[in-house]
Amino acid sequence: MNHRDELPLVLIGGGGHASVLADILLRQKRQILAVISPDEVIERSVFDGIQHAQQDDDILQFQPEQVLLVNGIGVLPGSDLKKRLNQYYLSLGYRFETVIASEAVVSPYASVSEGAQVFPGAIIQAGAVIGQHTVINTGAIVEHDCSIGDYNHIAPGAVICGQVETEDDVFVGAGARVIQNLHLKQKAVVGAGAILTESLSEEEIVYPARSIIKHIQ
Repeated sequence: MNHRDELPLVLIGGGGHASVLADILLRQKRQILAVISPDEVIERSVFDGIQHAQQDDDILQFQPEQVLLVNGIGVLPGSDLKKRLNQYYLSLGYRFETVIASEAVVSPYASVSEGAQVFPGAIIQAGAVIGQHTVINTGAIVEHDCSIGDYNHIAPGAVICGQVETEDDVFVGAGARVIQNLHLKQKAVVGAGAILTESLSEEEIVYPARSIIKHIQ
């Protein structure tokens, strides 16, 4: 155990994404000092007994060298709230914990950068590099030799095949598939369920085939 493992945590956000992170960390016997969220968190039992603060600047009651932060704000395509908050807290001297669920499989030959989050059931294979503050969500797979940029969100069940490169702020939706050797430029979006077979330019969006639902006569 290193010094960082011994520092208590402050969780940013009190919604569903934050509750999963809290569950992961509490089962790893980590101490969460406070949850910072403008919304009430009382209905989520995972936060029972944890101090609730409502303003972003409430973080100032904790000295930067005495805590690590975990950003539990969920991400949607095109949203930069999580990134802006991170940059604000980093400017104040705070640091972010890297969260890897015990149920995730991360090759010892892969690299997971500071502030990244790897959820239960995720798999990261040998040679893969995961950028800072990127989320590899529940059951997602990042295959061998991929380079995943900063502030990416690889949603539940998505599969990134081998040697794919993504730049910063890329979003890959739930259940999407990205075939090998592609390059996704900054802020590219792969919609939920899509199968991507070509590289994407900056801010380019790919949607899956549309479902057509009909009633049987």
